[in-house]
Amino acid sequence: MSFHPDKPWPAPAKLNLMLRILGRRPDGYHLLQTVFQFVDASDELYFRVRRDGLIRRLSPLAGVPEDQDLVVRAARLLQQEAGVVAGADIRLEKRLPMGGGLGGGSSDAATTLVALNRLWDLGLGAEQLAGLGLRLGADVPVFIRGQAAWAEGVGESLSPVDLPEPWYLILVPPCHVSTAEIFADPELTRDSPRITIADFLSGRAENDCLAVVRRHYPPVADALDWLGRFAEPRLTGTGGCVFAAFEDEGSARSVLRQLRGNCQGLVVRGMNRSPLLAAAAG
Repeated sequence: MSFHPDKPWPAPAKLNLMLRILGRRPDGYHLLQTVFQFVDASDELYFRVRRDGLIRRLSPLAGVPEDQDLVVRAARLLQQEAGVVAGADIRLEKRLPMGGGLGGGSSDAATTLVALNRLWDLGLGAEQLAGLGLRLGADVPVFIRGQAAWAEGVGESLSPVDLPEPWYLILVPPCHVSTAEIFADPELTRDSPRITIADFLSGRAENDCLAVVRRHYPPVADALDWLGRFAEPRLTGTGGCVFAAFEDEGSARSVLRQLRGNCQGLVVRGMNRSPLLAAAAG
């Protein structure tokens, strides 16, 4: 067993560079096409192995009971499925906004699975960890695999893609978007035709959730309109974060300096490879 209470394990954010909803399964899950790319903004997690089998959350998350915390659920799922007698103290430094479409909770869960697989000396492969992650959320497997990906199914069928890695300006409107509410909206487009990776690379980057999110969340609509004065604005996932790509860091920061009001912004670099892979190998 290993003890690394001082080693930070990154849980990077992601952007959905496009999102199409092709249909709906009998179980209610939506069939999607999307493209995931990581960015160099992360939550950080710290782990200490325990001998008594307890899973303890050392950093409460506002509004999230411990039993519902994806980090705790991931640790307990791995412990149960692998028959582990050890436990862990887990501390999360939350830097990514909740409800923003950046995948923070899913990324935290993925990092927990990857880190504890290493620290508990389980030796599980990425396929096994991704299978466990899928039980926690459709976005968890992409964070475990750690490669920018074209995704289908409910988001779990992944094909690695090599994408440009531009600078992005991400705006964080002052609202929490409910994914469940967006996917339940009767006016949501659910019959988009399937496209190919080549279609996406040639410019097909629509997000089928955009119109519904715009209607329900005026702060997101305002952020989209403001960012649209400088570049092509896009919504990540179901929102509420919006983003635009820039050729260089200076251009993105120049626009950020003009931001006013209670909308926050951050400048990040797109990444095709997650820093979690390096942390797991180190």
